[in-house]
Formats: sequence, C-alpha cells, structure tokens
Amino acid sequence: MLPMEMNWLEDFLTLSVTRNFSRAAELRNVTQPAFSRRIRNLEYWVGAVLIDRSLFPVGLTQAGEAFRKTAQEALDTLRLGREEAQGLVPRAGEVVSIAASHTIAVSFFGDWHARLQAQIGPVRARVIADHVAGCVEALISGSCELMLSYSSPALPTLAEIGRYPSATLAWERLIPVSAPDQDGRPKHDLTRRTTIPYLCYSSNSYLGRVTAAVVEREGLASQLEFSYECSMSDVLKRGALAGAGIAWIPELAVRDELAAGLLVQSGDERHTAPLAITLFRQPEPTRNEVERIWAACEPDPHAGAA
Repeated sequence: MLPMEMNWLEDFLTLSVTRNFSRAAELRNVTQPAFSRRIRNLEYWVGAVLIDRSLFPVGLTQAGEAFRKTAQEALDTLRLGREEAQGLVPRAGEVVSIAASHTIAVSFFGDWHARLQAQIGPVRARVIADHVAGCVEALISGSCELMLSYSSPALPTLAEIGRYPSATLAWERLIPVSAPDQDGRPKHDLTRRTTIPYLCYSSNSYLGRVTAAVVEREGLASQLEFSYECSMSDVLKRGALAGAGIAWIPELAVRDELAAGLLVQSGDERHTAPLAITLFRQPEPTRNEVERIWAACEPDPHAGAA
C-alpha cells in the first residue's frame, strides 16, 4: 500500500469545498491531472471511493462525508503539534491565526487591528501573509482560524460557498495608476487610446483575474503592451512609480502615493473594479478569542429592519 501523504488530505478537503477538480487544482497549485492522481491515491489508501464523479459539480460519497471530519481533525492535530513543538503557541488561546493576502496585510490589517482593539480590547494575532489561493488553502486545511481576502462581484469567491461564514469589513477599488507627467496628468493615460506599457499580475492570481475582467469588458487588450508580470501589488506599484507603465493596484495600497502626487489615476471610473475586503471564518464554533473578534465584525442581522 502507498504511504499516505498529508498533501492528499489537504487536496481532499479543498475538493470537498470547491466541488470542482480544476478549481481545486488551481488552489493547490498543481496541474489537474496530478491533482486527480493524488485524490485517487487517497481513495486507494482509504479503501473506499470518496468522490462521486457522476455528479456535476462533483460531490462526496457517504464514505467521503464520513472521512472529511477525520481528515480535518488529523490536519488540525498535526498543525497544533507542529506549532507547539516550534514554540509558536505561547499559551493556549492567546494568539489568533489570521491568513491575509499580501496586499491586505500591508495596506489594511494594521488600521483594522487598531480599530478592533479600540472596540473590544487587546487582540493578539499572528498574520500569515500569502497569495489569495494560499490563504484559501490555509482556511480549508484549518491552518488558520480567520482569513482576510479580497472578493469582487466580477468573480466567484468563498463568499458563494455557504460552509464558510463571511463578513465584509470594507470596500475599495482596484484602480489603474501611472506616474504623472510634468503637468501632473497620467504619463500613461488610458483615455488617449495610445499603446501603453502594461505591468500586470500573473494570470492565475486573484487580482490578475479581476484586472483581466476589466481589460476584457472595456476592450483594452490592443492598447496594453506587456512589459512584465508579478503576483505582488508592491512590485507592480514600484514599476508604476518608476514610470515603467500602468498597473491596476488596490486603492488603499497606493493612497499615500496618490496623496503625494507620486502616482495618479489613469483612465476613469469605468476602468476600475470594486473590491470588498472580506473576513472569513471556520464554519464550526471555535475558541472564545476567535468568537469575540467575529462578534465585532459580523453584520447585525437586524440592521436596517423596520
């Protein structure tokens, strides 16, 4: 019998949430054929079919439903044991682990944490900064208790998966920015319909897909000339500051540069996209410290009621 790998459990839990092999493979950063083989290997190891492939979207068999709890508990136990061994858990219940996308960790977390502490008192948190897919994986595998991520009306996110409760903390925009010319206007202006150097996200990143939706909607592909790509907003922002091209950046991440006139918005409102900063949590009741944070963020179901 093949030795069981922890990756297989994480693959299975991801698939149990997404119910889609290609989407789960993308989140796990593997090819779909490799992902499918790993799921098959897990089924061989368990000795039962876990995935009902006759359904669309795919579902869990009765054995799969029973095994999902076991898989989650096994990963939780391993994660806790690793953290205790490494001394990462000073005292039980003291620190809340929060996965956050890189840009949110830099541009939003500090201010939100300060407001949260002013509201409910001291909040001890460990921020795990990662790309969006990595944050989703951490939530699904139980490696974090809360997750801060972008969501957009243009793309489906975990908000559409009822298993994971979510609360919108703030709204902002994804905006195209450029260094200014000597007159303070965008050096690279989308409204001029000239060819513009394009600093873009990798196509499989979340902000890359949101940006691609704007580019397609507004017919900008022929106007944008690829210069370089990176999945991190900070790298693209540095390029825009240097005058190397145009980049779509979350507005909070460039607020200081916009205020100082180091960057200006290119194009107009139709070239932007709304972004929600959303807090996700595990579906089951958890530690008091996590519930205390969630209670301060969860929307009031009676708000606005007559």
